[in-house]
Amino acid sequence: MTPRPPFDEQSARDKVQAAEDAWNTCDPERVALAYTKDSVWRNRDRFLTGREEIVEFLRQKWSREQDYALRKELWAFRDNRIAVRYQYECHDAAGQWWRSYGNELWEFAPDGLMSRRESSINDIPITETERRVFGPRAQQEQDAELPLR
Repeated sequence: MTPRPPFDEQSARDKVQAAEDAWNTCDPERVALAYTKDSVWRNRDRFLTGREEIVEFLRQKWSREQDYALRKELWAFRDNRIAVRYQYECHDAAGQWWRSYGNELWEFAPDGLMSRRESSINDIPITETERRVFGPRAQQEQDAELPLR
């Protein structure tokens, strides 16, 4: 059963881990099921409304961002809102690796689906040897704090 608001610390952590797990599948349809049908997003400079736009956005994202691997961390929560910070790594078609640092603000409907997502992201080029995020997080690594750099 999906955690529903109002969130306590454990249900907020569970929600963040579930989001990380889903995004690491790189399956747009699966990820989109966590959002209300009319969910609104701001992702960098893009504004989206509804699952169909979310699915199309994610298809494009993961066609560009190859070998995508993500880590999310709970930052704060209150009632029906959660704030997270995250880092992901991927490479582009030319083979350049990137680490992206982001912050998200989430708002949830009473049924536990996300109705609003606002994401600010910065990208830095890295070498393949600088990578530190490889595939889905192992169980023993869950709740590990993300490094600042």
